[in-house]
Amino acid sequence: MIYSEKVIEHFMCPQNAHSMPDADAEGNFGDPSCGDYLTVYIKVKDNHIDNISYLVFGCSASIATSSMTSVMAKGKGLDEALKITEEDIIEALDGLPESKVHCSNLGVSALRNAINNYLVVKRMEDSYENSNSGR
Repeated sequence: MIYSEKVIEHFMCPQNAHSMPDADAEGNFGDPSCGDYLTVYIKVKDNHIDNISYLVFGCSASIATSSMTSVMAKGKGLDEALKITEEDIIEALDGLPESKVHCSNLGVSALRNAINNYLVVKRMEDSYENSNSGR
């Protein structure tokens, strides 16, 4: 199995790999076909991903795709980050071996889950504030 230099770089020196106890939201995703599991943490400011981190359990491709997902999402607006695709991750890593392409789903799905979880909580908070503003 041959990995690109970018995959090796993100595997050997993963970026943003740490927990975030004060995250605004987190999203999880696991791939039962290979046993990989990812948790993505986000901090949101002005509707943009101000900070992002993750913890991943998995193979070298899972680590690299998680790292690249975090790099690509950081600083983006929530709507823009939701548009990141598996193909975007694979392209940014200069490709993945065919047997590891499914790993790109890990980062994209966990990121989307984190953003969606944030939006649900934000709507609930906004709804609560609006219902109490007339008191």
